[in-house]
Amino acid sequence: MVRTRFCDVFGVDHPIVQGGMQWVGKAELVSAVANAGALGFLTALTQPTPEDLAKEIARCREMTDKPFGVNLTILPSINPPPYAEYRDVIVESGVPVVETAGFNPAEHLPTFQGGGVKVLHKCTSVRHAVKAQDLGVDGISIDGFECAGHPGEDDIPGLVLIPAAADRISIPMVASGGFGDARGLVAALALGADGINMGTRFVATQEAPVHENVKLAMVEASERDTELIFRPLRNTARVASNTVSREVVSILDGGGEFEDVRELVAGNRGRTRVLEEGDTDGGIWSAGLVQGLIQDVPTVAELVSRIAGGADELINRRLAGLAG
Repeated sequence: MVRTRFCDVFGVDHPIVQGGMQWVGKAELVSAVANAGALGFLTALTQPTPEDLAKEIARCREMTDKPFGVNLTILPSINPPPYAEYRDVIVESGVPVVETAGFNPAEHLPTFQGGGVKVLHKCTSVRHAVKAQDLGVDGISIDGFECAGHPGEDDIPGLVLIPAAADRISIPMVASGGFGDARGLVAALALGADGINMGTRFVATQEAPVHENVKLAMVEASERDTELIFRPLRNTARVASNTVSREVVSILDGGGEFEDVRELVAGNRGRTRVLEEGDTDGGIWSAGLVQGLIQDVPTVAELVSRIAGGADELINRRLAGLAG
């Protein structure tokens, strides 16, 4: 099987990461990823309070004895969550790795490092990756324009972003955005990454805690079925294309302000009506271009085994046969 320095640093069998996903990164999915030998992340802010996060960490530990981490995404907010309290729970719970995202993690690094927590920082540009490396994080997750969620404002796809980052990064780096199969893992390794980070692909698995309608919608979708919302606001997010996301794009492209779409994009609406109740036109939900590569809804174990084994096959047979 393919093994890289990422596996050695972060203590996993396969260079495959299930990144933090709001409302989806729960114990059922994360424990399945860990048991499959990959690295999964609970999402801190999915839990209403730091105390709830501590309970979710404990619940995940009941389902796996393998390493897993917690995602802490730091974003601007009028009433910000108690980030320091979530951070302290991560350290006090003995979680071995945290995935930081959003704002610069410098404020939180001393506490994580002092608690022996390895930090994987997620970013969308080479300059931010270099800055995070200089700050002392243990690994980088670099997000190409293909990714779900927030791809940044530079619009650089992975084919260029990954090798550009690899030229500047000396610590382990995983590539994110558009990855969902063995071919993607091998391509990422060839471009200079040490593994891949998948979000959308892990949503379309049996253990993901979302409604079956969402998973089937991803199977049926093509690579063209996403929308980039909030572009005029310089806060771009890639989400599934549906009646709500298309309306948001239309309003903002027509000169509307955030207040004009606030109700449409409310997170609780997407969580309740879409992810829980299965109304795929009920609200906004994140999805990447990799939808076009999703053909089934396997177990996490099947998916990880398929990617790891397929990558080994590609490297040792097909590509080896081309050399000479």
